[in-house]
Amino acid sequence: MTRGKLFHRDFTLVVVGQIISLLGNAVLRFVLPLYLLDVTGSRSLFGLCSAAAFAPMVVLTPLGGVVADRLHKQRIMVVLDFFTCALVALTALALGRLPLVPVLAAAMMLLYGISGAYQPAVQASMPLLCPPDRLVDGNAVINQVSALSGLLGPLLGSLVYGAFGVTPVLAGASACFFASAVMELFIRIPHTPRHTGTGIWRTARADLAESGHFLRRERPVILKYIALVCAFNLLLSALLVVSMPVLIKQTLGLGDTWYGVNQTAMAAGSLAGGLAAGLLGARLTVRRSWLTLLVCSACLVPMGLCLLAGLGAAGAFAVLTAAGFVLMACAALFTVTMLAHIQSQTPAELVGKVVSLLLTVSLCAQPLGQALYGVLLERLAGQEGWVLLGAACGAAAVALAARRAAQSADSGSSRCMAETS
Repeated sequence: MTRGKLFHRDFTLVVVGQIISLLGNAVLRFVLPLYLLDVTGSRSLFGLCSAAAFAPMVVLTPLGGVVADRLHKQRIMVVLDFFTCALVALTALALGRLPLVPVLAAAMMLLYGISGAYQPAVQASMPLLCPPDRLVDGNAVINQVSALSGLLGPLLGSLVYGAFGVTPVLAGASACFFASAVMELFIRIPHTPRHTGTGIWRTARADLAESGHFLRRERPVILKYIALVCAFNLLLSALLVVSMPVLIKQTLGLGDTWYGVNQTAMAAGSLAGGLAAGLLGARLTVRRSWLTLLVCSACLVPMGLCLLAGLGAAGAFAVLTAAGFVLMACAALFTVTMLAHIQSQTPAELVGKVVSLLLTVSLCAQPLGQALYGVLLERLAGQEGWVLLGAACGAAAVALAARRAAQSADSGSSRCMAETS
């Protein structure tokens, strides 16, 4: 059977727009906090502003899901990219004229908030732009774009910022968002208007209640999958964010360059996972997704053992980096599979809200995990390997729970088919 065409005109424009927009966003997320730290020299202020930036994303992600299901998705992308272009340009003009800390804090919070409102529109567009048999492939491409921006953004930002300062970075990022918005003007995404006579907040509450009823009554297994993604972020994503700089720079006593190599390798792993997802396509099923989680948990075992065995700094670094590469590749496979399944099992008018719920839960779980691992790594200084091995056990338990959820979903589908026949 001939598979549907993936890279048609509209999907290609979305992908190219994502490349430009996400690259500009990644550069700004790297440079603005670094500029704040360089100018003020305050680590506490740096940490406070970075943490505060997450708050608008958590709030606006579910609202973005409601808007994505109500309004034209193409127009949402265009408006948000033009708004971000103007925001970055105004930030560049405000530097040196207004107090630095409030300007940068407001800019970072708005950037994260816009990102939270923007991504549900992109994810909700996938079922409308991709043939059903290419939905996994489409999500894999979007995942690759995100991973590539995470790989190139800090590198490009550090080069331009180090050579020319912050103003050219802001000017270049503003140009990226403008170019992305202009390109998105020509995208055609199918849209069915849904008019209501109520106010925006009442409509939002009604829409969220509708998606909650759908998840509880019609697709409760999706709630299980969302809980699994939450546990995944709590146990693994948060661990990698907190532990890698601590292990490489403090435990192993290596410098910033080594840490940069480690982060580049992990971003490359995520990119490799996205490429693998595109190649595997329909062979990636939720029924088998627990295996990718199991491999993720297994990757933590050599990480922990190399630290407990007292392996030399260079050898331990090699193990941490190689295992991290494989872990991130499997994590990308798991993410793509879950997103494609949730999109395919959700009605078009609810996709944005359901995906935004997934993103919101993930965002809330990761800071909690970061705080937990920060305390554990401090309490178990010199025995950090036990933290990794404990996380491996927890991740393996999540993998087994994912297997049970997939089996229950299969048996439920079989019962429904039997009753229908």
